[in-house]
Amino acid sequence: MNYEYFLAKRIIGSKAYKSSVSAPIIKIGIAAIAIGIVVMMIAIATGIGLQQKIRDKVVAFNGHVSITNYDSNNSQESIFPISINQEFYPEFKTIDGIKHVQGVASKFGVIRTETDFEGAYLKGVGSDYNWDYFKDFLVAGELPDFTKERNEDVLISQYLANRLKFKVGDTFQMVFPKDDAEKLPNIIKYHIVGVFNSGFQELDAQYLIGDIRHIQRINKWDAEMIGNFEVFIDDYSELKQKGIEVYQNTPSTFNTQTVSDKYASIFEWIGIFDKNIYGIIGIMILVAGINMITALLVLILERTQMIGILKALGSNNWSIRKLFLYNASYLILLGLFWGNLIGLGLLFAQKYFKLFPLDPSVYYVTEAPVFISLSYVIGLNVGTLVLCLLMLLVPSYIITKISPVKAIRFE
Repeated sequence: MNYEYFLAKRIIGSKAYKSSVSAPIIKIGIAAIAIGIVVMMIAIATGIGLQQKIRDKVVAFNGHVSITNYDSNNSQESIFPISINQEFYPEFKTIDGIKHVQGVASKFGVIRTETDFEGAYLKGVGSDYNWDYFKDFLVAGELPDFTKERNEDVLISQYLANRLKFKVGDTFQMVFPKDDAEKLPNIIKYHIVGVFNSGFQELDAQYLIGDIRHIQRINKWDAEMIGNFEVFIDDYSELKQKGIEVYQNTPSTFNTQTVSDKYASIFEWIGIFDKNIYGIIGIMILVAGINMITALLVLILERTQMIGILKALGSNNWSIRKLFLYNASYLILLGLFWGNLIGLGLLFAQKYFKLFPLDPSVYYVTEAPVFISLSYVIGLNVGTLVLCLLMLLVPSYIITKISPVKAIRFE
């Protein structure tokens, strides 16, 4: 590098040289970068967070893949039983990536109180049930224990508890009607040991969790009969492939269905989030890039005389262009710094203090969930820096068209 190059670089970076015209333009450019990063971070964090949260809630009630009899006709209620004595139970050894397999059954009934009633499905579970998801959903009481003798403990949703004015420790009767209207229904008195709230109102309104042995007794099944199997996998991104593998490795009399197929409308809706995120990222980078192009053009016009002097002293076009690009990259990095500071601050505040609630009847969650990952933060910053610099290559080309003689006379 020659002396005039370093001198010019120092002059461009000098605050004293920044005129009343370029200063506000530069500030706007920095602000555009910062705002863009904040908006993109929030879009990615909340978009992915919502997808994962809603997905996990649906999986908690159904598993990733369900195995049923073909005769079940996708009914919510378990009508045709399956023997629990299968090669894939309790461990699906023929397929890698299967985390857990459990047997469940569902039975429709009516919760009856002195003043009200409510229809719901009793989801019967046994000693093999994985409670990991419901540990996070539990808001009062404790999880029931079905590993010992048959009992009447149930886990009820906060939605149903509020509607029926129940609390932990209360008891209620649940009436299970029979197919033959002339026969007396089965009535079981249940005891509430815990209240859960998944935030997924559509499912909270339908299910309470109880002992599967009650359903086996009502349906006159033996102890080895269940309604269906729920299969949990390690990696959700492999759901489609694992669904096919499960189907191929189960008897021909069984049907399999992935959770994304069972709740197609919900998963199609959350799939739209990806398109929204890509759209927001594209718009924000474009806006930030345009603002930086404007700032660079103003800097070039204000320093036309200096460009002419450098050319007269022997500097080539590319070395002068690099000078302005280096200065622009500093401004971009400054915008990225403030954007990351503000964006990450807002995301961590939402994650730990739940500042922004959501309507669960619309979004299936009670507050805006956030997903924070170092990988997408770094990718977003590097991508923004590189794309903005690439966009600045075009306006910097103007420098090659500046004549030294005309530039020195320029005012």
